[in-house]
Amino acid sequence: MIEQIEKFNNNTLFIEVIDGFTETDEKYCQQLFEEKIEQGFKQVNLLVKLDEMKLSNSSTKAFFEDTLYVLRNYKKLGHLAIVAHSNILKVLIPIDSIFFSRASKGRQERYFDVSQIDEAKAFVMLE
Repeated sequence: MIEQIEKFNNNTLFIEVIDGFTETDEKYCQQLFEEKIEQGFKQVNLLVKLDEMKLSNSSTKAFFEDTLYVLRNYKKLGHLAIVAHSNILKVLIPIDSIFFSRASKGRQERYFDVSQIDEAKAFVMLE
């Protein structure tokens, strides 16, 4: 389930994945992202909190569709903050950031522990 934690009047989305990530959740994420673009923002900064997510309750198809959507709209994605309790993500996020660095001029992707949620919020609120 996806929940929008806070609503902002700027180009920032703050969402949390609770329990699992389904196709319905993936469509809702797209809707939230498109609403920001329709409001006139060229890029959308995204904070995703994943500490409550359970992969076993998530849809592989939803992850695949979400990945395709992100790749198609990559230039519209601004700063990305991933907040979780995961050593795997802590390692993978910097590698992913390096991989996409040539296409990401001026944008950053960072991992934050749940205890750093305020830092993550400040990071995505940067203009």
